[in-house]
Parts: sequence; C-alpha cells; structure tokens
Amino acid sequence: MLKFLISFLLAVHCGIAMGDEWGSIRGQIVVDGEIPERQLLIAKNANIKDQQVCAAEDHYAEDLLIDKESRGLANVFVYLAKKPKSIHPDLVEPAEEWVSFELVGCQFKPHALICRAGGRIELKATDAIVHNHHLYPLRNSSSCSLLSPGGGTDTYLPKVAESLPFKVACDFHPWMLSYWLIVDHPYAALTDKDGKFRIDQLPVGEHTFKIWHERRGYLERSFKITVTAGDAVELPTMKLDMTRLEKPTESK
Repeated sequence: MLKFLISFLLAVHCGIAMGDEWGSIRGQIVVDGEIPERQLLIAKNANIKDQQVCAAEDHYAEDLLIDKESRGLANVFVYLAKKPKSIHPDLVEPAEEWVSFELVGCQFKPHALICRAGGRIELKATDAIVHNHHLYPLRNSSSCSLLSPGGGTDTYLPKVAESLPFKVACDFHPWMLSYWLIVDHPYAALTDKDGKFRIDQLPVGEHTFKIWHERRGYLERSFKITVTAGDAVELPTMKLDMTRLEKPTESK
C-alpha cells in the first residue's frame, strides 16, 4: 500500500511539472516622425579634460539611438513588472557568468544592461586616465569608486530587484552615462539596433510588462501580454511619436 501511495504521489508531482507550459514573445519598437541626427557631444581634438583620450575621436550621444532604415529604437527596457510564480527550470538560477561593463575611450560599454539580483557585474577601466563609476540605485547599495588607469577593476553585487533602471555616471566626465536594470527573474530584454526584442520561456498566461527608455522614462507602465504555448507570440509593432522622445526628463 505504501509503495502504491509513493508511486501515486510521484506520478502526480511529475504530472504537474510536465504539465507546466512555456511560451515566448517577440516585438519591435519603432519611431514615427522625423528622425533627428545624433547629437555630437565631444568633437575630436576638443579642448577638454583628458583630451588625449576623451577627444581622440568624435563622441555622439547614446541616449537616442534610432536606426534610419528600420526606424527601430535601441536600448528600450522591456521587463516583467513582477516576478511570476513559475519560472522555467532552466532559468531559476542566474547565469554564473559575470556581466561585463567597460569604461573605454571615455564611454561606458554597454550603454544599457540588465542583470539578475544575486548576479555580478564586473567593471573594468582600460583608459590610461582616472574614471569612477557612480551608481544611483533606489534599493541596492550605492557605489562611487575610483578605477585605476589602464586596467582598474571593481565588482558590483546587486542583491535585490529595482523597479526601474537607474543611472550610472562618471563624475570626472559628465557625458558618460549608462543605465542598469536589476531584476529578480529572467524575463527582461533590451531592444536591439532595429528596436526588436524577444523574451523566451515565459509561463503561459497573462502578464504585465513595463517598457522604459531613458529619454522618456516609462513608455508603458502596465503593458498586458498573453503568452501562449508553442511558437513565439508576435506582438503588434509599437509605434512611438518622435515628440515623446524629444526632451530627456529628469524625473523617471
């Protein structure tokens, strides 16, 4: 009888696990209206601090990257607003690899990144000048550390999720900006140069996503998407009027 009961419980448990269904979404965010030319921030050979490195070439603003052919808007954060009850077994734990963040040529690379809470971000400065990284999180510990010239490193260990991306700056070179999002689940993405994104292995059902860009803050605070099992759900193209992106806002 006991053997039968154990076998029954195992069958029920395995049936529930095998019954979990997962799906994917993909979409694109494009801009309507006249696409402006990228803003020149630092001209080559400009008379500025650390000229030999920071003005070795032209530097353009990265806060508004729109591909002229596809009209896609890059570096838009698309992320599940709340950690779901079910996470795909392959994604329960964050990847062991470090997220890499470089300070090179007086620029942050990448300009935008996503990291899981409990993960690690490795910072490295390759320039032969002094930089720092000044982090402005809402819930995680703040940080403002110098990075030694020519290879200085540091590690940032985010512990908890943030409700929205936060700014990262270099106090020595004020045009250097980046945005980081810390999440407590694997369901977040950044749009690529064509404004496209994809999020895989979501639990089936209706979910609420947030869509955020540094120029505007929230593009959508509560974007409902229904995920179905099988092929990726192709979302309608999201079109943004250029007027929504014309002026950066201080309040995010």
